[in-house]
Amino acid sequence: MEFTARVENFNTKLWSYHVKVPGPIAKHFLDQGDKRVVCKLNDSLEVQCAIMPAGEGVYFINLNKKIRDQLHLKEGSKVSVHLEKDNSEFGLPFPVELDEVLAQDKVGKDYFFKLTPGKQRNIIYGVSQVKNTDLRIQRAMIMIEHLKNNKGKIDFRQLNAELKSTQ
Repeated sequence: MEFTARVENFNTKLWSYHVKVPGPIAKHFLDQGDKRVVCKLNDSLEVQCAIMPAGEGVYFINLNKKIRDQLHLKEGSKVSVHLEKDNSEFGLPFPVELDEVLAQDKVGKDYFFKLTPGKQRNIIYGVSQVKNTDLRIQRAMIMIEHLKNNKGKIDFRQLNAELKSTQ
């Protein structure tokens, strides 16, 4: 499904730059239980993302700084958007480093797979956002150890402190 939109800004602490998804297109995906989509922007950049509700029947897709910088987008920029159902298991590319840590830690793996899909994506994103392979391994180990120490729960404040203490 394709549409054209303009980059807008909610100007809130929670959400900022985004494109609105036309109601019928959002409804097409959401009615099938498909909140996660693969989004191709300006026929060049493909990202995995979610169709998010803004309320009152309005839906949007976030455009983070990295995406905006890559496509030279600013508020008011026109963007072509192509959406497809995301058929991946997690809705994000799974880092090899995290896969290896989970392969070596059965307890950690069990806790990881008991998390909600959103919390799994938090860990996947937290590992994959680092460019250096050694740091991705270290982050994966810290995050899985955190799960084990907290019996499968994530305390984000504590986890952030644990990640920062190793930098």
